[in-house]
Amino acid sequence: MGLGVSRALGKMGVPVVMFHYPERDLARVSRYVVESIESPNPEHDEDGFVQKLVEYGTRRGGGLLMPTSDETVVAVARNKALLKQHFTVACPDWAVTQQFIDKKHTYALADAIGVPAPKTFVPNSLEEVEERAHLLGFPCLVKPSTGHLFYTRFKRKMFPVDNLDELVEVYRQAAQAGLQVMLQEIIPGDDSHGVNYNAYVWDGRALAEFTARKVRNAPPWYGSPRVAISEEISEVIEPGRRILQALQFAGFACTEFKKDARDGVYKLMEVNGRHNLSTLLAVTCGINFPWLEYRHHICGEVPSPRDFRKGVYWIDITRDVGYSLKYARKERYSIADYLRPYLKPHVFAILDFRDPKPFIRRIMLLLGQGLRQGLNRLHLRRVNLRGVRLLRSTQDLKKR
Repeated sequence: MGLGVSRALGKMGVPVVMFHYPERDLARVSRYVVESIESPNPEHDEDGFVQKLVEYGTRRGGGLLMPTSDETVVAVARNKALLKQHFTVACPDWAVTQQFIDKKHTYALADAIGVPAPKTFVPNSLEEVEERAHLLGFPCLVKPSTGHLFYTRFKRKMFPVDNLDELVEVYRQAAQAGLQVMLQEIIPGDDSHGVNYNAYVWDGRALAEFTARKVRNAPPWYGSPRVAISEEISEVIEPGRRILQALQFAGFACTEFKKDARDGVYKLMEVNGRHNLSTLLAVTCGINFPWLEYRHHICGEVPSPRDFRKGVYWIDITRDVGYSLKYARKERYSIADYLRPYLKPHVFAILDFRDPKPFIRRIMLLLGQGLRQGLNRLHLRRVNLRGVRLLRSTQDLKKR
């Protein structure tokens, strides 16, 4: 998300300062980032992260502060009053942020205003897990109330479970990690049934809107998009507007829906109150949301509705190639299906010959990860062989 925003603003001449913390961050090496500042991870040290921002704001002053991940949205929203003394802050208030960061609140709100959503339960004990599981049936999903904390712990967005034993095991692991989870029905339909409603909202009105359909996810069925396409999907505009109005949301949001194969109704999956993974798709199609947000906050220029280009693909090439090779038999796409996004108008998530360093860094990180995994497998094989030799030696001694 940070790379997409940096490129969207940098290409318009905005000097971008990046506060980064993960070792795998790509945006900080972009040509459009004029200054990169290492900071504490707000998920583990929120006070330290905020202090780093305050120190910079005190020293340099001004600027638009735009969080691009869930953990930074949480930290900035909770400390907005302090940060507003040093920056113009492009982030909802904490009272609003809580409603979309903790997904159980989002689903409760959707139910209250009549926006269709998957059947969802929030268990508070093992007894409730078993009781609710029988109401949902199997298979079902175990999803986090707070997604970014869950992903940090389990490295995945959710767990599909096929029986009660699997469900109980995931619930126990989440409970041990101090994470609340939800039980949710699976909305039938392949990856292409997932869609995004992107909107810049102010004073209860959607000022600019963009819709896109997911093509392939990573991992398939339950992951984030690795390929998406811009399309006009009118069915999600009205429920998208309603949930954002009910949240009293202001700013940019990506609201996700999935079309239910049983009844054709789009069901609300989540609201992301920050710029999304495929930010550059809307930019390429003619709606530069980060630039609109910047001009609105800094220059007072209110965005106006505009049309966008349809039929443009967004591709995360490294994830698409990797997951396509891994899941080719299970996904059952044709060669033409795999190649179509590359042969049609498209934009890459990371690869950009005018800004090559982030892609080079991604490749180096992947090679390093592959090397570490290979060495770990080799080490385990040696340990197992030693164990076998030791067992054989013990058996030989006993025979003697």
